[in-house]
Amino acid sequence: MQGKLNEIDIRSILQLIELGQRTGELFVEAHGFAQSAHGVHGAHSLGSSSGRESIGHSLHRSPQIAQSWFAFFLNGQIIYAGNSSYAGDSAANLSRLRDYLRRYKIDPVLSSTDSAIASLSAPEYGYLWNLLETHVLTPEQGRTILQSMVQETLFDLLSLHQGSFIFELGSALAPQLVTLEIAPLTAQIVKQVQEWKQFHPHIQSPEQCPAVADAAQLRKSLTEVSFEALDRWADGKTSLRQMARYLNRDVVAVAKTIYPYLRQGSVHLLAPPASEPALRRQSSDTPRVVCIDDGAAVRAAVEQILSQHGYEVTSISNPLKALSLVFQLKPDLILCDITMPELDGYEICAMLRKSTAFRAVPIVMLTGKDGFIDRVKARMVGATDYLTKPFGEGELLMLIEKYIGAGDPDRPKPDQLLADAIEGERDLDLNFAPKPVQP
Repeated sequence: MQGKLNEIDIRSILQLIELGQRTGELFVEAHGFAQSAHGVHGAHSLGSSSGRESIGHSLHRSPQIAQSWFAFFLNGQIIYAGNSSYAGDSAANLSRLRDYLRRYKIDPVLSSTDSAIASLSAPEYGYLWNLLETHVLTPEQGRTILQSMVQETLFDLLSLHQGSFIFELGSALAPQLVTLEIAPLTAQIVKQVQEWKQFHPHIQSPEQCPAVADAAQLRKSLTEVSFEALDRWADGKTSLRQMARYLNRDVVAVAKTIYPYLRQGSVHLLAPPASEPALRRQSSDTPRVVCIDDGAAVRAAVEQILSQHGYEVTSISNPLKALSLVFQLKPDLILCDITMPELDGYEICAMLRKSTAFRAVPIVMLTGKDGFIDRVKARMVGATDYLTKPFGEGELLMLIEKYIGAGDPDRPKPDQLLADAIEGERDLDLNFAPKPVQP
């Protein structure tokens, strides 16, 4: 089952899953524009038929980027749900869980190797199970957290009107800690979505962060205890959604509490602070990227752009050789094309994820223009993110910086011995004209 949300809404999709007592995974994707910090880097499109074509200036907005959500079902009941941030990015997939753990004054040291349960398709779920297995969390606490995660995700999904979806039958996410009936849950959340609309335009997103704008005026409106509580939470860094997680309340209840002071002007809402890039390995100050793509034009362009911006980059055309070479190169991030001969990108990603050395390394899949199904499959084999061809120079740099930070302009020259060692193994198509890159 798949289609567009302008043809069938999320509530109807959930009803069909419940009525059919389906077991599998629902994946939903919606697109929106995002501000680009890299418009000044230029406007080249990589992966188009000519390899590098101008797509016009874009100083303020990047092309459409996708947000995605997923939910797992067992016999028509929902057992877990999240969004793409909690599926791929190792830092992000712990942030939501840490927020929920804060309720119980728990702050464990978690890592991407903590649990093998659902390590590819739902790593956050695996982390939660590890806490249960090690008795850091009680089963009751675990069930409460999972129910909150599901409700939070469904609130976002039931607010959507545009996007694409696919439901794939499959084996159940195991083990299960909780199963939730869809009908009463969606009825409850639909009411929340309707109530949320009443806060517009003062509140537009659960990710906005309250900040005290006029303390004197706010103090006049509240008791001293209430003022101190709100002043503590409204720090301009904690989002409405995070406050709901910490306080074990739904986000609508939190928004309702703050709404009068927004209208009064004593509290303002700020955009969420930019997320910090993932930490790099400590063995080198220069971030290292490997690009696996059988298209010569894409490889050459990626090498040129990333090298200019302080990254150490190696491109590999042969997917079979790539598997052995990445273990030698130990990259901080891997760009991998999906459609390649002999071994496709899904297989490469799945194989790498089986190794503890690459369980937490960001793997970004390069997909075609209409690659919705590609993106679903990529997520299911453990891909961190994706980049749609043709992509611009700014898009590439923004994605790389998101996961491994900015490049090192003063980087030393690559180790010549390593370069010599891999030169004979990688195929750069040096004797042939660049072949057209197919989207």
